[in-house]
Amino acid sequence: MADHSGTRERASKLALRDQLRAARRGLGPALLGEHARALADVVLAVPEVRRAATVAAYVSVGSEPGTGPLLDALTARGVHVLLPVVLPDLDLDWAAYAGDRDLAPGPRGLLQPVGERRGTDAVATADVVLLPGLAVGADGSRLGQGGGCYDRALARVPVGTLTCVLLHPGELLDAVPREPHDRPVLAAATPEGLVRF
Repeated sequence: MADHSGTRERASKLALRDQLRAARRGLGPALLGEHARALADVVLAVPEVRRAATVAAYVSVGSEPGTGPLLDALTARGVHVLLPVVLPDLDLDWAAYAGDRDLAPGPRGLLQPVGERRGTDAVATADVVLLPGLAVGADGSRLGQGGGCYDRALARVPVGTLTCVLLHPGELLDAVPREPHDRPVLAAATPEGLVRF
């Protein structure tokens, strides 16, 4: 008898992604801005972030939890910020963030740094890794966008490094569908606070 659990998990992920994306599309610009500022305050207060010399992060797009205020605050503190560059095989290279002027459109509607690429293993040098996601379950399971980019990147992050998904309120769930290749995270931040797993 065939094992269809993988098919069920993929179908569950698709359905949950659709639901969460629809909810995000309903957030207006004012609320998105409010969430971004509050999220920056939450993340900047995390002890590992306060001590970090290097933080791997990303540039939010659309209705994702906003990262603009956070990126600006980190660089103002003198933190070296690495941002992802999506490769043709959907793996992630990394380059330094040098401000909004040094960002260019990339695949999938993303904004990416145009500076020197540091290689796929550069994420392993970060003291903290902040990553996108649509939801996180109570066991640290992360539901991403479906490309697998960050599961590969997380595989390179040393054990014990703080990995934290940035979310909107209501995106911390009891459980999210999980497949064997999915990498759990250690924390999730919303505008309401930080949760560790």
